[in-house]
Amino acid sequence: MTIQDSEFSLELSRRKLLAAAGIAGGAAVAASIIGPGAARAAPAASPSLDPVMTPPVGGLHLQFGADPSSEIVASWHTLQSARNPRVMLGSLDGKLDRVTEAKESGYTDAKSGQVVYAYHAKLAQLQPDTPYLYGAVHDGAEAQFATFRTAPRGRARFTFTSFGDQATPTMGRKYAPPEGVKIGNASIVYVNDNLGSPAAADTVLGIERLQPLFHLLNGDLCYANIAEDRVRTWWDFWENNSRSARNRPWMPAAGNHENELGNGPIGYQAYQTYFSLPEATGQTEVTRGLWYAFTVGAVRVISLANDDVVYQDGGNSYVRGYSSGAQKAWLEKELATARGDRDLDWIVVCMHQVAISTVDKFNGADLGIRQEWAPLFDKYGVDLVVCGHEHHYERSHPIRGREENATLTPVPAATATDVIDTTKGTVHMVIGGGGTGSPSNTLFFDPQACRVITAVGEPDPKTGKRPPVYVHEQAPWSAVRNPAHAYGFAAFTVDPGSRPGDATTIEVTYYDVVGPDGHLAPFEKFTLRRPRRDQA
Repeated sequence: MTIQDSEFSLELSRRKLLAAAGIAGGAAVAASIIGPGAARAAPAASPSLDPVMTPPVGGLHLQFGADPSSEIVASWHTLQSARNPRVMLGSLDGKLDRVTEAKESGYTDAKSGQVVYAYHAKLAQLQPDTPYLYGAVHDGAEAQFATFRTAPRGRARFTFTSFGDQATPTMGRKYAPPEGVKIGNASIVYVNDNLGSPAAADTVLGIERLQPLFHLLNGDLCYANIAEDRVRTWWDFWENNSRSARNRPWMPAAGNHENELGNGPIGYQAYQTYFSLPEATGQTEVTRGLWYAFTVGAVRVISLANDDVVYQDGGNSYVRGYSSGAQKAWLEKELATARGDRDLDWIVVCMHQVAISTVDKFNGADLGIRQEWAPLFDKYGVDLVVCGHEHHYERSHPIRGREENATLTPVPAATATDVIDTTKGTVHMVIGGGGTGSPSNTLFFDPQACRVITAVGEPDPKTGKRPPVYVHEQAPWSAVRNPAHAYGFAAFTVDPGSRPGDATTIEVTYYDVVGPDGHLAPFEKFTLRRPRRDQA
């Protein structure tokens, strides 16, 4: 463990943190923690704050701001409006010398009528590659403390992780056994109703074993749209993931299960409320936060919302084409700018639905992605695409170009699986083992093949869903698959090299998560390689 890792992993006891919150950083900070009025020992002592009406700080989590080296957003949520929400910020020695107001936003869940309040504090003017201590609080609540590290500025070594399709490890629906059947002595039995499993908790602890700088969450976060209680499902999701997301940004892509009927014109209002993501051009209030980009070191990360282009009818409503081309126009401009920037070596795309998959009787690949996104990935030399949607792990050879057939089959540019030159093509990774209880790792075609959704039919009068139209293809692009284990994630360690003209690499390890403490077993390792862009 390096000195930096040790420093960032520093354990600060709750007692020390609360003491720091009460006395460090000067009178201004102390007053902001205690609240307005006469000096008091703690917020709870205020006679004006009814504890019944004072919600706790729930689901504390982080996101990068527009510049990850200087901006972090700390967020939490409640079911009752909070007074004076703010974040205290300082160094790991416990001195909290800055206070930032958190802005309130919210939505009303269309299914339950429950109002949800979210609080986002943008912490700006931070130093690059620096650890910080922070505490989130509002009047009457106990402060919640955690640490984070800002991103490096310029070429630097760092690690990030990725998985999709997580759900929750909790049980939220009452189960009605068949008449005459009794289960134990319980009068009420609960089951999971959002495709969750215990592995949804294990993967979080697996991420924390590695302590990455940030995590990419590749869509289908908690499957609230199919749950009996959508708000509780989001609560369970954040209760589980805050163990990691309060210490490092979890940067999401919107998946089809983030589309919740009635929550905004196209269903993403809950997702848009819980997250505060970097702004992007071409968005309206309806599409705010659904696509965005950020830079860490020499890596440009682009997050896409694929329901805009896919054919599959996978959410609570069919929203294909909702941006009227705005997302595609933004994406091409982003890619052109990134590839023209000599300070950027890598382009990584995070999205949900997939262009490749070799499992049968599951979702399949989607022709819409191959039509809309893949030509842009080829044109601007995207290095890596991380996805979810299929609940297993596999990856492609580097692909560039396509066959002129009904499915636009991607063409492999090389077949080595250990060291891959991404200037030849884009590597796609399906990383859908975040914890969902419906894995697809036992459904692989043998030999490799792919079902591609090329269209949808008219809505089924019983379900209202548009049935997919599939065309089968061979899969010469398929490189590595993991049929043995359902759950895991990938870790990516960026090595920028030491001087202009060097090669830069990303060392990739896919880990199976095999224990309730996040125990990890490496499944495979490989290297992505390309020349630095600053060479003479």
